[in-house]
Amino acid sequence: MKFKALGAFAGLALLAACSTPPTATTSNSGAGMQTAGAAPGSEQDLVANVGDRVFFDFNKSTLSSDADATLGRQAAWLAKYPSVNVLVAGNADERGTETYNLALGNKRADAARDYLVAQGVAASRIQTISYGKNCPVAAGNDSASYQQNRNAITSVQGDNPQNCH
Repeated sequence: MKFKALGAFAGLALLAACSTPPTATTSNSGAGMQTAGAAPGSEQDLVANVGDRVFFDFNKSTLSSDADATLGRQAAWLAKYPSVNVLVAGNADERGTETYNLALGNKRADAARDYLVAQGVAASRIQTISYGKNCPVAAGNDSASYQQNRNAITSVQGDNPQNCH
């Protein structure tokens, strides 16, 4: 009987631990905020402290001012970690043909790469790929989902073994 009660208590404790989001502590480290737990120069560091994606308008591959700002932070972050190489994946929403969306994803990835290179990041540190409409980040066929899926996502090479983002 004691084992059943102990097992139930352990199960509740485990559920409580899983449902409580981790708290991130930050400290100002000169060039920006650093999230505790994210290894410097890691994928988690990039996502938490810089931002890993930029978004595009429908059927466009031109960078917005928001995209410029995010890519500027990425360029500064890459300057801080010169041994880090990245992959920029261009994506499209589900509308359009496979061929068209792969080409559009390529243009989006190239636009992001070209911006980073113009900011001084060596082109040899940046690979690009287009997933077209094959790797959506948001499920659904509504305008909010489409907007989330029209992007270029930068990921640290070696930190992300998945085929999609």
